[in-house]
Amino acid sequence: MANLFCANVESEMVKAVAAAVLKGNWDNLLKPKIGSFVTSTIISQALLDISQYCFSRSWSFFKWAESVPNYKHSLQSSWTMIYILTKQKHFKTAQDMLQKVARKDFLSSPTVLNALVSSNQDKDVNSHLLSWLVIFYANSKLPHDAIQVFEHMRVCKLMLHTHACTTLLNSLVKDGLTDTLWKTYKKMQKMGVVPNIYIYNVLMHACCKSGDVERAEDLLREMEFKATLPDLYTYNTLISLYCRKGMHYEALCVQDRMERAGVCPDIVTYNSLIYSYCREGRMREAMRLFKEIKDATANLVTYTTLIDGYCRANSVTEALRLRDAMEAKGLYPGVVTYNSILRKLCEEGQMKDANILLNEMNEKKVVPDNVTCNTLINGYCKIGDMRSALKVKNKMLEAGLKPDRFTYNAMINGFCKAKDIDGAKEILFNMVSVGLSPSYYSYSWLVDVYCHQNNDIAVLSLIDEFIRRGYLVDISFYRAIVRRLCKRGRIDSAEKVFHIMQIKGVLGDSLVYATLAYAYFKVGKLDAASYLLDEMYRRRLMITLKIYKSFNASYSDENSLLDMFWSNAVQRGLISRTVYNDIQQLNIQS
Repeated sequence: MANLFCANVESEMVKAVAAAVLKGNWDNLLKPKIGSFVTSTIISQALLDISQYCFSRSWSFFKWAESVPNYKHSLQSSWTMIYILTKQKHFKTAQDMLQKVARKDFLSSPTVLNALVSSNQDKDVNSHLLSWLVIFYANSKLPHDAIQVFEHMRVCKLMLHTHACTTLLNSLVKDGLTDTLWKTYKKMQKMGVVPNIYIYNVLMHACCKSGDVERAEDLLREMEFKATLPDLYTYNTLISLYCRKGMHYEALCVQDRMERAGVCPDIVTYNSLIYSYCREGRMREAMRLFKEIKDATANLVTYTTLIDGYCRANSVTEALRLRDAMEAKGLYPGVVTYNSILRKLCEEGQMKDANILLNEMNEKKVVPDNVTCNTLINGYCKIGDMRSALKVKNKMLEAGLKPDRFTYNAMINGFCKAKDIDGAKEILFNMVSVGLSPSYYSYSWLVDVYCHQNNDIAVLSLIDEFIRRGYLVDISFYRAIVRRLCKRGRIDSAEKVFHIMQIKGVLGDSLVYATLAYAYFKVGKLDAASYLLDEMYRRRLMITLKIYKSFNASYSDENSLLDMFWSNAVQRGLISRTVYNDIQQLNIQS
């Protein structure tokens, strides 16, 4: 009874507010006796009632209410106004307002969405609003929020607009969420979304990014079956995929196919094909295609690709000739172009010429980047000039560039080659202090120097040195040390490291156990190897395909011994049926 009374009061208040607005007596709503009863729910319902008689009056009232002191529109009243604007086909205003609301309210929450959508039953309008919301979240780099809105639409049987489909799928491609993309696309199809050329192109781009040739070819067949004609972007994406995969013949077939379909290749098409030739070292064919370019103009990418190709083919003279040719045409090399030439000079130890090129970059105001600095550092490290390498690193920091893993690893390797173990360790500790995780090779170079000096005790002391400096010694550290010591045949030292990690409470993983077990197996300590393999089984530590490949690469000259070791692992159930099948397939291919 009380609920019915409240509903009647609310209904009367809605009528009173609507009547006051339609008559222009808005100021009456500010009177204390009336204003204290005007809630957000009443305003929302009043807006709907007013819009049936005069849309412009409802919009004016909404804007007027915003200016009233101490009043703020609720999410409910804002959503109602957006709904009215959309119903009246004022799409731009509705979209702008929706984006403003979405920035401050958590609209992707299923509870909030359900409350908002159920408040108005017009499916077409709700489809518009949620499609715009999907676009907003996708463009705001919030793909998971966009997916939540999409899922709500699917449950409510609301149709997602084609533009929203394209935008959502594209955001998933950009974020590398390939699996989510294909699952979402299948759901879209079940909802009745008919893919157009834009959706197909996004899917083709996804195939290109993930290197999925088979799926790309299936898509092309599907497009042809559904009479959706591929456009220039479709063909270029497919050509780029084939070129990246080294499938040059297939790429040329696509070029021929597009020309027969009346689609003219552009410079992107030519650049992909030229890149394919260059990566294979086929510079004669690359230059022939370059000279045959028609209806397009060679750009910076074209010349840079060719210059890089010549550098990789050990033809720096030709690379420099092309650099002069592009400048003559008004195309000036950028940092990427210079980096290609610089890399080749540094590889060949021509640091004097590299510095001349660096001075030229400075004269032409081409700003060096991380690649430039890393290339120089690596070049100096190779010739043992660590002083110059440190100078470049310092200049990187002065220029606001951040040294990365490559920078630190190159310097660790350089110091180790120069037998400066203290310098190498200092760089390693610097690397850890800036939050970068050393790799297997970062540690192995240090181990190699100590092994060369027959100083196994120094390897063990590295653990204490890390702890003393306040750095975390985790499984990656122990794994790298054990692997390298075993590779160098220092099994006793590897065993000691393994023992230390157990005392420190660091549990070994599959790679640590398998490495040590194989080392024992190799020197005939079969009982010790069996114990470790049994321990792996007890702890359910399995041999993965990655571990199998790693062992085969590290011990490529010990195939017969490895086969016996893998047989032991199979007998103990340490290799799953799936991994075993993959191994068999690999063996057939090799």
